[in-house]
Amino acid sequence: MTSKTIQIYDTTLRDGSQGEGVSFSLNDKLQIALRLAETGIDFIEGGYPLSNEKDVAFFEQIRDHDLGDTQVCAFGMTRRRGIKAEEDPGMKALVAAQTPLITVVGKTWDYHVTEVLRVSLEENLEMIGESVEFLAGHAGVIYDAEHFFDGYRANPEFALLTLRAAAASGAKILALCDTNGGSLPEQIAQITQAAIDSLADFPDVTFGIHCHNDSDLAVAKSLAAVDVGATQVQGTINGIGERCGNADLISVISNLALKKDGFSVLGERGLQHLTELSRFVYETANLQWRGGQAFVGQSAFAHKGGMHVHAINK
Repeated sequence: MTSKTIQIYDTTLRDGSQGEGVSFSLNDKLQIALRLAETGIDFIEGGYPLSNEKDVAFFEQIRDHDLGDTQVCAFGMTRRRGIKAEEDPGMKALVAAQTPLITVVGKTWDYHVTEVLRVSLEENLEMIGESVEFLAGHAGVIYDAEHFFDGYRANPEFALLTLRAAAASGAKILALCDTNGGSLPEQIAQITQAAIDSLADFPDVTFGIHCHNDSDLAVAKSLAAVDVGATQVQGTINGIGERCGNADLISVISNLALKKDGFSVLGERGLQHLTELSRFVYETANLQWRGGQAFVGQSAFAHKGGMHVHAINK
């Protein structure tokens, strides 16, 4: 049976750095990126080049390193309202980062469009389409659909229109985001399937999943999306990130490679380095290891006492 390749998209350097107590120096970010590339991670999201000088310097300096097949992505948002994409400072910063891929996030939930952006639903679709079209003239584009699952439940027709706007304008990967982490795995599977089916007329477009861990289900939700056709999983090493964190890529990778049949990750070469990578990120972020962390924790294969140990000894 041919294995289906699942791309691993790491956002430790951007989304992960938003976790409480986490602060990466420029050298930290460069060293983590090199470790990620050595492990075979497919995509590394380096940061938001408009937000601070450190991220600008990261994109400049990472170009001096050989990352093999790993690709670096710059992250940003769609153009601002009332301004052309080519004139928007955020768009210019993304292009200036000179990355082979650009990840751009846009509003999916109609409530956020009207109450946060304060624009019409039509202009939001224009903002998505024009931003993706402009960026696609300079790099490959991954479109992150923010709050997609909340948006779909509130207004499925509009949520799907946002995906179509991105796909029609040149986005090659559409990442569906459970931004507040509140969806359940069965909801993720159902809605992801609906999104894939609705864009069947874009056969070259693939789908990713980006889950936060506020319900302690981010890994399960990511695997549920893969089961129905998502081919990219976004997350962070050790699940670090804002609030309750992100999908832990250590567990995602291990489950796909060791527990589920029919999937291939990291080119089948990086599994033996996951414990080392996990510890390196913890130490670099000045965080304490989690002894009970699945697959890589020091207690994951430990036995304390009782009849279980008796059986192991026998």
